[in-house]
Amino acid sequence: MRQGKIIIVSGLSGSGKSTAIKALEDIGFFCVDNLPVVLLPKFLELRTGIDSEISKIALVMDIREKGFLSTYSNILYRLGKQGYRFEILFLEASEEILLRRYSQTRMHHPLAGGESLLEAIRNEREQLEGLKRIADKIIDTSHYNVHELKAVILGHVLKVDHTGYLEVHVLSFGYKYGIPHDADLVIDVRFLPNPYFVHELRGLDGTAPEVQAFVKKWDETQIFLKKYLDLLEYLIPLYEKEGKSYLSIAVGCTGGRHRSIVIADEIFHHFEKKIDRINLVHRDVELS
Repeated sequence: MRQGKIIIVSGLSGSGKSTAIKALEDIGFFCVDNLPVVLLPKFLELRTGIDSEISKIALVMDIREKGFLSTYSNILYRLGKQGYRFEILFLEASEEILLRRYSQTRMHHPLAGGESLLEAIRNEREQLEGLKRIADKIIDTSHYNVHELKAVILGHVLKVDHTGYLEVHVLSFGYKYGIPHDADLVIDVRFLPNPYFVHELRGLDGTAPEVQAFVKKWDETQIFLKKYLDLLEYLIPLYEKEGKSYLSIAVGCTGGRHRSIVIADEIFHHFEKKIDRINLVHRDVELS
């Protein structure tokens, strides 16, 4: 088997591939963006002949190269027969998020010739479906900022080399907007009394002291928190011992605006002094 780690970063335009390749570069990968796949065999041959110290390579390959879709499968197969081993990292995001990113950055979509941006996004997603099916890791970047996405990439790539290096991501969400794709643990708190039906609280969100007090005053809330925090206290060290680098704990209610925010806050504050790397995101707070 050829030595070295080769990661191919691909996926939808606007999904964060530039952030991914920068994260890999920061941890010592030799990175090339938009390498034509037909040049991959020669590139690997030259890499082996010129600098054997380059043991970690990351390549961004996507639909910007016209011949990518028609050639990548055969070329990767032939290189696999020669002993090369690839890991395909596939990034995607929702249509709404991609449209927003293109609007904010004024980027040009590689397929937006004679069709609308939305049609180009849908066309690219369809064309890349075959590559997505064979990917080793699929990451939905819809609700990550640049720093969070970098942490996810590093958590995935470093999982073998950094046992005991666990980052915990606490996320509140609304079921009406969908369960987070990459959540490891999902807890449904729709059984708790709902502030939405209290007129004075409906317009506030779960960060407001009044909403926090309402949700936490019930016996079922306190009993649940004790039991769930005890469970997490038990599980998190086991995940870390097993070598997991990134743990996503998702807390959901109907709209992601009240109950899930309160409980996610409680989880975050319970662990923030016990875990070095922990962050909190309220995904849907602005949507309901």
